[in-house]
Amino acid sequence: MKNLQHALRSGNWRSLLACFLYFDTGFTVWVLYGPLAPFIGKDIAMTAAQQGFLVAVPVLAAAILRVALGNLYQSADGRRVALVGVLLSALPTIVLPLWPSVPSYSLLLVLGVFLGMGGASFAVALPMAGSSYPPKVQGLVLGLAAAGNIGAVLDGFLFPHVAAAVGWQFATAAALPLLAIAGLSVFAWAEDSGEKTGSVLRASGSFVATLIGLIVLVLAVKAGVFGSGKTGVLLLPVLGAAGAVALLPARYRTVLAERDTWVMMLIYSITFGGFVGMSSYVTLLLTNLYQMPKLEAGLFMSLLAFLGAMVRPFGGYLADRVTGVRALLVLLAAISAADLAFAAWMPPLSGGIALLVALYIAFGLGNGATFQLVPHRWKGKTGLLSGVVGAAGGIGGFYLPVVMGIAKESTGSYQMGFVTFGALAACACAALVALRTQWLTWAAPGTLAAVPASANLSGRPAAASD
Repeated sequence: MKNLQHALRSGNWRSLLACFLYFDTGFTVWVLYGPLAPFIGKDIAMTAAQQGFLVAVPVLAAAILRVALGNLYQSADGRRVALVGVLLSALPTIVLPLWPSVPSYSLLLVLGVFLGMGGASFAVALPMAGSSYPPKVQGLVLGLAAAGNIGAVLDGFLFPHVAAAVGWQFATAAALPLLAIAGLSVFAWAEDSGEKTGSVLRASGSFVATLIGLIVLVLAVKAGVFGSGKTGVLLLPVLGAAGAVALLPARYRTVLAERDTWVMMLIYSITFGGFVGMSSYVTLLLTNLYQMPKLEAGLFMSLLAFLGAMVRPFGGYLADRVTGVRALLVLLAAISAADLAFAAWMPPLSGGIALLVALYIAFGLGNGATFQLVPHRWKGKTGLLSGVVGAAGGIGGFYLPVVMGIAKESTGSYQMGFVTFGALAACACAALVALRTQWLTWAAPGTLAAVPASANLSGRPAAASD
């Protein structure tokens, strides 16, 4: 406890708290559609694949917008960027209660893009929180800031009960007081001491273009422009990510030429992608697979999200002690084993809950361990890399409910969905095994400057680009 107090006092703890609240309420808004999906399905006829797409759009939007927000944070004051994010993520919670009738599926998809602004807060909250703390406590501090994942707990506890009482459209307004608290705390306490480079005007233009482009892409996929059925849905993340990356300054795009960036992105697409994707879909999984009542399914979703969020700081703390590399080797293997066990067994309710608990613990610890590595590997680019790696996590979270919905609709079972993600986790673990020796040269605590900010594809250090 004394070590924790000493660590918190080594920087600006009020700013850390503001960043936590910003990400916490952002996460609450981000996965809003998940616990409300069974209620929405009563008013709007949707197939299993359409349900999966609906809850996945905010996840994907956050993934793509994280790149744009990370770029904007690299140029502008994080406090101002966070306040804009709070305002934009509040739009759906204002529009839906005031809409005079049941909204169309298309309108829900568009509003889902704005819900994604809540999840995109990650690219601002984490680097801003860590900017006023020394390198030796980065794992713990970033883990505490990212424990804002706990915002998903409110979704399962709060929104299903409000929806049952007053309807799902009015239930969304329950997020407004939370967003107001986050906005006020950021305004009063947040402090950004991060390095700033580049043009604010250009970064702002890229962000606006990315937001508008996402809306157009989502509606185009819904209309079948990129192929009917599942093709357009599966292509959407690729098209959105390509557009966001194309708008980045050329010197920032160089990080995508580094092998380490792609491996880190793969790992986070498994850990955080699993956490947010399952949090978005687990209510539907429990109601469809086990015929669990909607309110009980929402409660279980909250408990699982609470568990995954609470262990995230411990993942960062553990990584500070043994390095994120060693921690992730074990955690990725555990995720793969749990996914494949679920697919092979397709367990009854008690077994399913046990495996989901194991998955969420591994997800949470893995999330904290992954971001302990980022400031050690990419000094001076934590905002950008938080956006890029965070985007990969969001894309993983997009594919999980989409693939689960497609698997259920195509085969009548969720087996192939769990097999797919179990195999991906195994691939990530194998990649980390192959790179273990190289990564341990810079991943150890206290070696923040051991590797320059940029490296070539062979893994050998190269000149920093900034």
